[in-house]
Amino acid sequence: MHPSIYDLGLDKNDANYVPLSPIGFLERAASVYPERVSIVYGALRQTWQATYARARRLASALIKRGIARGDTVAVMLPNTPPMIEAHFGVPMTGAVLCALNTRLDADAIGFMLRHGEAKAVIVDREFSDTVRRALHGIEHRVLVIDADDPEYAGPGARIGEIEYEALLAEGDPEHRWTGPRDEWDAICLNYTSGTTGNPKGVVYHHRGAYLNAVSNLLEWDMPKHAVYLWTLPLFHCNGWCFSWGLAARAGVHVCLRKVEAKAIFDLIRAHEVTHYCGAPIVHALLVNAPPELRAGITHRVHAMVGGAAPPASMIEGMDAMGFDLTHIYGLTEVYGPASVCAKHDEWNDLPIGERARLNARQGVRYHLQEAVSVLDPATMKPVPKDGETIGEVMFRGNLTMKGYLKNPNATEEAFAGGWFHSGDLGVLQPDGYVKIKDRSKDIIISGGENISSIEVEDVLYRHPAILAAAVVAKPDARWGETPCAFIELKAGATLTAAEVIAHCKEHLAGFKIPRAVEFCELPKTSTGKIQKFELRKRVGSLEAIDV
Repeated sequence: MHPSIYDLGLDKNDANYVPLSPIGFLERAASVYPERVSIVYGALRQTWQATYARARRLASALIKRGIARGDTVAVMLPNTPPMIEAHFGVPMTGAVLCALNTRLDADAIGFMLRHGEAKAVIVDREFSDTVRRALHGIEHRVLVIDADDPEYAGPGARIGEIEYEALLAEGDPEHRWTGPRDEWDAICLNYTSGTTGNPKGVVYHHRGAYLNAVSNLLEWDMPKHAVYLWTLPLFHCNGWCFSWGLAARAGVHVCLRKVEAKAIFDLIRAHEVTHYCGAPIVHALLVNAPPELRAGITHRVHAMVGGAAPPASMIEGMDAMGFDLTHIYGLTEVYGPASVCAKHDEWNDLPIGERARLNARQGVRYHLQEAVSVLDPATMKPVPKDGETIGEVMFRGNLTMKGYLKNPNATEEAFAGGWFHSGDLGVLQPDGYVKIKDRSKDIIISGGENISSIEVEDVLYRHPAILAAAVVAKPDARWGETPCAFIELKAGATLTAAEVIAHCKEHLAGFKIPRAVEFCELPKTSTGKIQKFELRKRVGSLEAIDV
């Protein structure tokens, strides 16, 4: 083949090509809106100009202390200003940010620090004991930086060589950074939950972080100077990339150290918060809060929910509060949200039950993701759009990780056939929307019939007394497996196992009805996801119910 005339002399150069990086959003916000507030926390009111200067100080100081391109800098921080600054300052050095899950124990944190070869760690005093124990047995030197939070009065001690503010004082507020050498350079390292062994280290690149940050803004139509409340942990997929995206809109980060209903409503009211994200448990906390906590909130609030599909009661409750709910879906490996249940205006006129059914779907690809579909993993062909044929939910495109750190086999398996395999089982509906039926490991096979635990949970959530529900398989001598329901009740509510069974009989086929019921507080991850692996350990002790 002869080369095209366009192949010659029209190559990229410094004038027409710059590697994509979300760090550039901060420089623009500081340049265009220097005096606008960037961070609110307690008495603090920080401007975008100040945030930019502090991020450059952090980068400069880390470089002076030996941090170089490709090194890992870990942070064990709640949703406080240093966490936001680290999302910019650490990548400015060329290093990779590893935001640690603050709910994990010392063994898990120690594994991550060793596996990621962290050269430095910034630690909030609340988590100092966990990090101190995690550092035992790590052979390489780790620079430990204490972050004192003036809003925190709980236990904890300084364990580091230097305090965060003193470190910043060593840095240059005019530090010159030039962006990544390549937009494919790693920007962050995030660890999966590791419920069946050691967690996997998911590597993000600058390009993907940039594009998902922009995708979030597009999906939410997020305006300039939006006010965003940090109910979602910033360690979770880097705050679903809103850590960077908010800078593109020169918005306001309203920091929240601990998720509590009163604190959330107080901040929404005081700062006229326009947007927040969270797992279903966070939204349920607000919907079920005493009405007096919500008094005085008259403006429209936009909420994004990830994880389990929002039940009708949640959608109805959010509507009553004047909150607009958007359902997204994704995984750590796709930068958090990478698909959305895009709503249509005509849905607003439908009954609440039908709206809940439509909004409960995982939907369609994010703006800047190439594709999300349900494929037969054997043939790698899309399943029919019949809402019945089950396949595996898969992604492909720019909003997909580089791969798993030091784990080529798992990376190759995850990307088999040119798609990222999510491990979620789902269907394609006639309008092309994806609907998850279950995780592959959560499908219950009873008497040869497949039972979706999510389907049973959806029915349980319709009961007005139920706050949260999880269904797992219980071994059964006759059927192989039967559904077992764990239920957390709303405050002050009462319910019996017989009433649960009667409720399920109204909505489910007989073989799908739970054969065991336990009322308890459900174990949850730091992001509000129910830990089914913990519940599976308990099913053997539950008595079966004759239904």
